[in-house]
Amino acid sequence: MYDASTQKEFIRTGNAFLQHPDQVTTEQLPVLRKLLRYHEWKYYAKDDPVISDYDYDRLYKILERLEAAHPELITPDSPTQRVGSDLSSDFQTVTHLSPMLSLENSYNAEDLNDFEKQVRKLTGEEGPITYVVEPKFDGSSVALIYENNILVRGATRGNGHQGDDITPNIKTIPTIPLFADFSERGIHRVELRGEALIRKDYFETINKQRAKAGLPLFANPRNAAAGGLRMKDPKEAAQRKLDTFVYQMTFAEDDNGQDATNKFEFHSEILQYLNKIGFLVPHNLSKVCRTIEEVSDFCQQSEQKREEYPYEIDGMVIKVDSLELQKKCGLTSHHPRWAMAYKFKAKQATSVLLDVIFQVGKVGAITPVAKIKPVELAGVTVSSVSLHNEEFIRSKDIRIGDQIVVERAGDVIPYIVKSLPELRDKSVHPIVFPTVCPSCHTPLVKEEGEAAWRCPNYHCPEQIIQRMIHFVSKNAMNIDGMGESQIRKFYGLGWLHNFDDIYRLPFDKIQKLEGFGQRSADNLKKAILASKNNPIHRLLYGLSIHHLGRKASKLIAAQVKYVLDLKDWTIEQYTNIKEIGPILAENIIDFFKKPENIELLKSLESYGVNLHQTAEDLPVELPTDGPLSGKTILFTGTLMQMKRKEAQALAEKAGAKNISAVSKNLNILVAGEKAGSKLKKAKALGTVEILNEQEFLDLIEKA
Repeated sequence: MYDASTQKEFIRTGNAFLQHPDQVTTEQLPVLRKLLRYHEWKYYAKDDPVISDYDYDRLYKILERLEAAHPELITPDSPTQRVGSDLSSDFQTVTHLSPMLSLENSYNAEDLNDFEKQVRKLTGEEGPITYVVEPKFDGSSVALIYENNILVRGATRGNGHQGDDITPNIKTIPTIPLFADFSERGIHRVELRGEALIRKDYFETINKQRAKAGLPLFANPRNAAAGGLRMKDPKEAAQRKLDTFVYQMTFAEDDNGQDATNKFEFHSEILQYLNKIGFLVPHNLSKVCRTIEEVSDFCQQSEQKREEYPYEIDGMVIKVDSLELQKKCGLTSHHPRWAMAYKFKAKQATSVLLDVIFQVGKVGAITPVAKIKPVELAGVTVSSVSLHNEEFIRSKDIRIGDQIVVERAGDVIPYIVKSLPELRDKSVHPIVFPTVCPSCHTPLVKEEGEAAWRCPNYHCPEQIIQRMIHFVSKNAMNIDGMGESQIRKFYGLGWLHNFDDIYRLPFDKIQKLEGFGQRSADNLKKAILASKNNPIHRLLYGLSIHHLGRKASKLIAAQVKYVLDLKDWTIEQYTNIKEIGPILAENIIDFFKKPENIELLKSLESYGVNLHQTAEDLPVELPTDGPLSGKTILFTGTLMQMKRKEAQALAEKAGAKNISAVSKNLNILVAGEKAGSKLKKAKALGTVEILNEQEFLDLIEKA
């Protein structure tokens, strides 16, 4: 439909419009409309967007502004006169009983206040207005029709008026009931709106399976869900394990063909009813708000907790609760006037890959890091993104100069989702992976079964620096005030070559350095002295033994009285510890075989660093006669009367073992407010005792 040159031109034009939105003129309206239609096609029909939702919204606002100023220039095919389309020739096209419209978007409290002003103007309402605020799920919209309580049709959103008939695939979704008792309310035929989704944890599983099979990875859960709905084989659709949240009743009629929506007064009442008759609705993730200020507060709170949701959400939807007021507000051809979306800060954006640098890690792994054109993601400016390893670069076909889609996964780690090869020009060139270490120029090696290239030179300057940075880090020796900049400065001055050098730093010279002083030097000295008393699991973790993480360090520390005893341990002694395998065991044995490492540990001990097991190294002893002895327990959701750690401590005192995931080994789940996927999974197992917070406290108190 669009050739490569046309797509490139659209991207260039869109960037120009976004850089200077006030300079877009009415003469450019035809181009702007074509541009928006192209992006709608990429988003809805191809499930392969090339700009962020936020940038699309900005382009759409430019069109709205120009058409509002010049209504005589509005054309019937303008994107403002319809919604995007996901219609496909692979399925039969069906007509919705009521239009599936888009939503107006807001990004701040000011937009929400404007929304309420509009609602009051349209309804004439002067008293309090109640709103329902629900998650804006980032999935794929569906329309469901029931007749005589039986599911008779499921369709995609399509162009808002017509969609693809995907009934066989819809019937594979377990959260969509095939029978629902609408006759209880005298409803003969009804159309519901919902969102098909994939849980975030299962999405990761799907991508791991696809990676093993050599298939391209899905960019995000929305693409995976949309693709699942359009599978030609319903058995393949069922393998996506979709869920569907129903969030609206848009059409209802009785046996006489009369409107039956008047059997309800409020949208929140409809949600409660749908939940009662078997539908998955977002009631646990929603809130009825009495003021627009309360709406704004809840939206902001939800944005802060967005990563706690088991599904991807990209905002909240605000709806007038009263159905009577909804009717007074009415609809445009594009959106209902009684609802608005509050969009969260973008997690995805497009950028340009400017360069790639290669970093050396503490065990010699070479990590390529992309330097990109700075872009705002979830409120943070991102300019560097890890490319992980050579295989990652090859599998995603990423090249210097590429337009790329960047995501801030978990609102923490930036991640390159994909490149946009259709936008390449002659300036783009492949990333050349080094064959020698960027720091010491030693030839790189790749061990069998590993993806990373490594520098085998243990004395490589950058490896020494990275090991030092790790040694002083919070989860290792926790030396406050000694970070990367200090390590690099002290190394450059010749004061640091190994871990024991930290304990003989010349503080009289440090206080004279630029950026330090007497107070800073004294504080650093105190932090270094305090680290000498750390439990040995911190020391073990800080040694940068390949694959030795925090958990394994604690397991070993619980079994050894004196660190230097490990030089005599056998592989069987390590592998007898649950969760320690032969590869890690060999790595630890290799470390303690080397005389220079034994001398290092002896040197650390001579400076007062603890090498003996402490009480903090030992696992918590659970009482055998407590009310929960022998039980495993898990807390989920928000606890209202105590913090999670306090509850876990209470459980341990009662004899229970805290675990982190729902499985057949779980005995008790304590579900707080807004408990999500773990509660659902525990219920599905049928073997887990489920308590609320008060029931848990009563159990402890009674015992």
